[in-house]
Amino acid sequence: MRNLQKSGGLAALVSAASYVFAIGLYMTAMAPMGDPNLGIGEYFAFYGEHRAIVFVWTYSMYIIHGGSLIVLVLALRERLKEAAPRLSLVAAGLGFAWAGFVLLSGFINLWGAEALADLHPKNPGLAETLKEVIAMVTLGIDSSDKCLGALWIGLSCLAALTALKAKAAPKALPGAVHPKAILPTEALPKALAVAGLGLGAAVFALGLALPANDPSASFAFGIGTIFWWLFLGLHMLRRPELA
Repeated sequence: MRNLQKSGGLAALVSAASYVFAIGLYMTAMAPMGDPNLGIGEYFAFYGEHRAIVFVWTYSMYIIHGGSLIVLVLALRERLKEAAPRLSLVAAGLGFAWAGFVLLSGFINLWGAEALADLHPKNPGLAETLKEVIAMVTLGIDSSDKCLGALWIGLSCLAALTALKAKAAPKALPGAVHPKAILPTEALPKALAVAGLGLGAAVFALGLALPANDPSASFAFGIGTIFWWLFLGLHMLRRPELA
């Protein structure tokens, strides 16, 4: 249990670091690839010169992050299951689905980019069409996993708040042990749980209200989760023992 909580804390910090690294790289060395006016020839010329950087960015953003998410979802489920067994189980299911979507998007981008680079010299028109198809598929997956991630964070934090409320319940008789009093000590700090619940609800609502290609929800989710993962990871490392 203790080792799983420490592993979960490290996984949360890894996810935060992968987002910071990926966002920083995308805004600097990979900035030209985000230009919507970049022609297909210019795109592949840039990709050919920065192939290693694109690989590192994709691997960090999706594969490393997706793997760390699996560990974090397991650890957080373990942390919440005694106090909120059903709610934490639903949240964990959504968390694993999110991790699966992240990994799927990563592998599509990794192998799709390699296939495009090999196809472009042979058939530029087909390569351009395939590039648009991969972009649309990735957009659909990323939009879906953003909503799944928001639901996981929100429901996990709701489970933590339920645990805090149950822990605060008064004992039935002086000297008697109330059943709900036998709960794990503070699974998540109240402030962190409230912040995560607000973040999850806001991003889920934005994801449904805004067009899929609008980056506002993704930007809010990315920045919000960086801070949430950071404080969650530090808390899990400091408080690995629950009982």
